[in-house]
Amino acid sequence: MKKTARLLTLAVALFAGFGGTAQAADVKIGADVVSSYVWRGGELGNSPAIQPAISYTCPKTGLIIGAWGSYAVTEADGKLAKYRYQEVDLYATIPAGPFSFTITDYYVVPEPNIGSSSRTFDFSSDGPNVVEASVAYAKDNLSLLAAINIAGNKGDNTNGVKNAKYLEAGYKVYDKEGYTAKAFVGAGDQDYYGSKYLVQKNNTISIVNAGITVAKDRYTASYIYNPDTEKSNLVFMASF
Repeated sequence: MKKTARLLTLAVALFAGFGGTAQAADVKIGADVVSSYVWRGGELGNSPAIQPAISYTCPKTGLIIGAWGSYAVTEADGKLAKYRYQEVDLYATIPAGPFSFTITDYYVVPEPNIGSSSRTFDFSSDGPNVVEASVAYAKDNLSLLAAINIAGNKGDNTNGVKNAKYLEAGYKVYDKEGYTAKAFVGAGDQDYYGSKYLVQKNNTISIVNAGITVAKDRYTASYIYNPDTEKSNLVFMASF
């Protein structure tokens, strides 16, 4: 999928150019430290992780271009040897009122010695990149998200999943004295986000992510339960 890689690179370059004549650019950098990396109901890396981020907002268009990463602090058992989980994601977001439209390239560094490509922009069906299109809605206390894998290793070769999908709804249930609490529930393809070792690959949509997040200042704690795998996590995060 070299053509896809070229198109993504060209799109990012064009978007960045929109704010090229502005006097000041909105650039943000930061990092989170998490007790464990849990994404859409599944734990990745089995380790505390450092998660750096950088983003640029085009002043005239509001377009946001950014990069986000997750680096496990300790090694975990892989298929053939121990390895540290590493992920680097690129994204572009277009805001439109309460809606936002995002294209994300997820790049997960493969485990060593398993024969998979480790090239950053390998969008082949068995490569390390997944391209996702998503739309989000946020207004008052309600937030909604719908996402689907559209290119790269989009899930077609993972337990029979076709264009893996994910849906999530969140609602702020508390906001007082600097504390906020948000309840959320998410559903996705069972064989991609949930139980990946089913005897029969039925590719059904199941609830895979539910819980509550409490935040104050730079600190966040989340209780996360995946009803499909019947596993839970309590995650602490500090943002800098």
